[in-house]
Amino acid sequence: MKMRPMLAALPLAAVGMLVNAGAPVSLLAQQPAPAPNAAEWLSTERALGRTGQLQPDGAMKFSFPRGDLSVSVGGVRLKPALALGSWVAFHRTGAGHAMAMGDLVLTEDEVAPVLAALEAGGVDASAIHNHLFGESPRVLYMHIVGNGDPAEIGATVHGALEHTRTPMAPPAAAPPTPLELDTAAVAAALGRHGKVNGGVYQVSVARAQPVLEHGMEVPPSMGISTALNFQPTGGGRAAITGDFVLTTDEVIPVTRALRENGIQATALHSHMLGEEPRLYFMHFWAEDDAVKLARGLRAGLEQTHSKAP
Repeated sequence: MKMRPMLAALPLAAVGMLVNAGAPVSLLAQQPAPAPNAAEWLSTERALGRTGQLQPDGAMKFSFPRGDLSVSVGGVRLKPALALGSWVAFHRTGAGHAMAMGDLVLTEDEVAPVLAALEAGGVDASAIHNHLFGESPRVLYMHIVGNGDPAEIGATVHGALEHTRTPMAPPAAAPPTPLELDTAAVAAALGRHGKVNGGVYQVSVARAQPVLEHGMEVPPSMGISTALNFQPTGGGRAAITGDFVLTTDEVIPVTRALRENGIQATALHSHMLGEEPRLYFMHFWAEDDAVKLARGLRAGLEQTHSKAP
């Protein structure tokens, strides 16, 4: 089959899914997405076996925390909400179609069967790499991308996760427990407010300019916001990790700012393919006084073109 010129920028798997759906891709790319509506995602929720969370930017996000894993870094046992949360998010690009992006947390033996299952269903891996240093046991992160019917993509992701030890039953609602962290002091030092999730204080910072993937704007909640996570370790201290989302000119200044504040960069790499502007993702780690670390992260943020608080 001769590929249409407008399809050339898309991954082949994505092209196949769109063409097989029977709709002109050129029209899908130009057609505005409908207003967010949680009811439109029921078939996707059934495919993934759990309820998603509709984000303020219109994306629908599904989380698969790796509660089965016991991973430690420097004596700190990681909570799933700190660095062990698989997820996939969807954003409508036209009637019956969506772009999907996600990040799957995998053990080394899970990588090959998951990749094979994703490829069989037309979902691509855009990156496979580490996020941390010295974690035990070792974990890898597989970033994924798909385009097409969201329920079909959801079924493919669900099938791939069945090749892992990821708990597939929806997690039971846990009663809220006080966080042993002065989040008000952390927010004041950081200059940003976050939320408590799974025993972790999470702060998300979107970039000021839009990010495009093959000409379509990607909502910030689909993995293109800087993520700053604090897990209390006692006595006002916290372990921090996450990732800064950076353009080329921001990489060196942020690396220096973090290092000068006792925060180690643990990875620098891409998560996406074909995004505009080109983005780099810098992961980091430190365990120290939480307010001190918040000031260090703020020094890093000040080197980026992020949205104002």
